[in-house]
Amino acid sequence: MGLKYSNIRKQLIQKESQWIEEGAAYVTHYWQNRDNGYIDNYKKEAEEYIDNLTNESDFNYGIPFKYDVPFPPPKKPTFKFIDLFAGIGGFRISFQELNGKCMYSSEWNKYAKKTYDANFGEVPFGDITKTDEKKIPDHDILVGGFPCQPFSIAGVSKKKSLGKKHGFLDETQGTLFFDIARIIKEKKPKAFLLENVKNLKSHDNGNTFKVIEKTLKKLGYIVFSKVLDAKYYVPQHRERIFIVGFSKEHFSKNIVFNFPEPLETVQQIRSILEKSVDEKYTLTDNLWEYLQNYAKKHREKGNGFGFGLVDKNAISRTLSARYYKDGSEILIPQGKNENPRRLTPEECKRLMGFPTEFKIKDTGVSDTQLYKQFGNSVAVPVVRAVANSMIQFMANNSKDILQANRMNPSKLANRKIKISQEDSQ
Repeated sequence: MGLKYSNIRKQLIQKESQWIEEGAAYVTHYWQNRDNGYIDNYKKEAEEYIDNLTNESDFNYGIPFKYDVPFPPPKKPTFKFIDLFAGIGGFRISFQELNGKCMYSSEWNKYAKKTYDANFGEVPFGDITKTDEKKIPDHDILVGGFPCQPFSIAGVSKKKSLGKKHGFLDETQGTLFFDIARIIKEKKPKAFLLENVKNLKSHDNGNTFKVIEKTLKKLGYIVFSKVLDAKYYVPQHRERIFIVGFSKEHFSKNIVFNFPEPLETVQQIRSILEKSVDEKYTLTDNLWEYLQNYAKKHREKGNGFGFGLVDKNAISRTLSARYYKDGSEILIPQGKNENPRRLTPEECKRLMGFPTEFKIKDTGVSDTQLYKQFGNSVAVPVVRAVANSMIQFMANNSKDILQANRMNPSKLANRKIKISQEDSQ
C-alpha cells in the first residue's frame, strides 16, 4: 500500500481553507470509520464534497491508504469514544493510547482543526450547536473540555468589567454544556469525562456546578468530580476540575470511583526548556520595561498582578490562552544583562505534556495560534492518568457491557482490555 493520507489530501484540495470545512470533516470521518460499520453516518456528504473538489468523476474515495500522521487510528480498538470541544487533541491522545477508537470529533476553531488534522488525519466537525446528535455514532465514552472562559476567574472578571454576562448567561459559550447533555441523552454512553477550570465549582456561589451535576445525574449517571493539579505531571501549576460519570444502566449505583493519586515528585521547568532559542522570543526593551512598571504599579496598590519570572528549578504559573500577547505569566530568565524571554511553542507543547512526536511545525499554524492552542489545552499526562483509571474501573465494575478480564493498571499499557463482541461491531 504505497498511497498515503497526505497524498490523497494534496490531490483533492487546491487551497488549505478547503480542508477545514464541514465537507472535509465528513470525508476524513468516513475514511477513519471505513472498517467499523459506521461509514453510512458520513458517506453521502463525503461523496458530495469530494465531487465538488475534483473533476475526476471516477475518483475512488474509498481507496486504501496509509495514515502518515503521528497518531493514526488503532487497527484493533477495544472501545469507542467521541471527542467534543476537541481543541488540538489532548483527550484523544490519551484515550487512543489505551487503544480507543475516536468515532467523532468536534472543534469550532479553524486553526485548532489544522493542528488536529496534522496529527490524527481527521478534520473535526464545527459548531456543536448545529450537530444532529442522532447522527453521532454510538460510543462507550464521551470526552470533552467545554469552554472555560464563562467560568474562569480571569474570564469572569473581564466580562464583568465589560458589562457582559458570564456563566450560563453567556449566550455564546456559557450554554455549551447543555449541548454535551443533549448528546449524552441521545447516545447514552457508558461513561463520560469532562474538564473545566477550578472556578467552575465555586462560580455563582456553587450554583453553576450544582446545575451541571444535577443535569448529569438526571440523565442517569453516577457523578464524581475532583480538582487535580498538573504540577505532579508537568512543571506547571494548573488546577482543573475533572468530572467523571458512569451510566446506571451499566454500573451499580453504589460504585465508588477513585481519581488517580498524584505522583510524589514535582517537575522542574528546566526539564522542558530548549537548549537553543531564537532571539525573537526575547522580550524587547519596551515590553520588558512596560511589564516591570505595570507590576510595580499594582504592587503599590496591594494587588498581585504582574509578570511571572520563573525559577528554573521550580514550576511555572498556569499557561493561558493569552500567552501570545506578551508571555508575562511565564518568563524565562536569561541572565543579569539580558531581558527574559517567553516560552517557544515547542516548550509550551512540552509544558502541556504532549508527546515528542506531536506535530506543530509545517502545519500552516502561526506561533500566535499555537500559544492559544496550548493555553486552551488539557495537560495530557493528567488526562492520561484519569483515562487509565476510568478504563480500569470500567473493566472491573461494569455490569455487562465492557467484559474485560480483571487486571492491574500496569497491564493496560499492553492494551489487553476486551469489550463484548456486540460492542466491537
